[in-house]
Amino acid sequence: MKNNRILLISTIVLIIIGIIMIYSSSNIWALYKYNDSFKYVKSQVLFFLVGLIVIYISSKIKPEIYEKYSNNILLICFILLILVLIPGIGKVRNGSRSWFGIGPLGIQPSEFTKIALIIYTSKYLAHNNRYIKDIKKGLLPLFIIIFIFFLLIMLEPDFGTAMVIILTLIVMIYIAGPKISFFLKIGFLGLIGIVILIIIAPYRLERIVAYLNPWSDPLGSGFQIIQSLYAIGPSGLLGTGLGNSVQKNFYLPEPQTDFIFSIIAEELGFFGVLIILLLFLTIFITSIKISLSKQDLFSKYLSFGLSFGIILQVILNILVVTGTIPTTGITCVFLSYGGSSLLVSMLSIGIILSVENN
Repeated sequence: MKNNRILLISTIVLIIIGIIMIYSSSNIWALYKYNDSFKYVKSQVLFFLVGLIVIYISSKIKPEIYEKYSNNILLICFILLILVLIPGIGKVRNGSRSWFGIGPLGIQPSEFTKIALIIYTSKYLAHNNRYIKDIKKGLLPLFIIIFIFFLLIMLEPDFGTAMVIILTLIVMIYIAGPKISFFLKIGFLGLIGIVILIIIAPYRLERIVAYLNPWSDPLGSGFQIIQSLYAIGPSGLLGTGLGNSVQKNFYLPEPQTDFIFSIIAEELGFFGVLIILLLFLTIFITSIKISLSKQDLFSKYLSFGLSFGIILQVILNILVVTGTIPTTGITCVFLSYGGSSLLVSMLSIGIILSVENN
């Protein structure tokens, strides 16, 4: 089977599993809150149908077009990130002003900024490959732009999305071949930055404390991770069965979003989780094959960056729900409820398909 078919089929199968699990995890909560057990599913299906159109259109656009208009795409995202911070324009959800409200739906510009920065970075690395070992001439201009966008996203604040973007771009830059000493310096500055972010926002320290010992505040900062572990722990090989989750019954808060993987593990068990992980692995390996098969540097960086961004977000989400790292508010790609996340993920697949088809 050709790479593009494997990639597309794996993606659609994961999304369908996600839609089924969104209903299973949210129907009781949606019935209680909205008197409509299909509330979240209907929204997700709508975005899925739009996403299919997005995949089709984006897969037909040649990679050179993304390269040509990368600056314009980045500028649009820059303007949107500024607008979303303005009270009355940007909407606050879960303490973060990161949404544009469109009727009952919401669009998150920071999600689309992921793709914009990956496209821009791919172009920059491809065009400046001969300067990549020169920090001042090669990498400093790129890092200034990345830092500006990082600050805008952190002003919302959206730490999870900002971390996914930064880590993805750093790995892209790493494979371009700069000196290792550069990354040691960046790592040191990153640690200082994380400390500063914790100092200026004490709730992040609460998340770290909850990560180290969730039982220190079992009804507060540690509540969500404890309930997540209660879901995963007794799941066994086959789980409790589809629709039979206990934790979705008002124990695990809004289980259809960041912690949907906990419900998947609880209901489908080890084998269900294994199938899902194999599908994600198939998407990543297929995308890497596409990247390696291309001679054009822009196409190589672009397909790698998009696929790595997807798999990184999945890994971070799983680490969060299993209590391996502190809670960051990162959704699980293709599975979690969220229109912006789904559209951006499907757009990423569409662009990778465009690389494969050209």
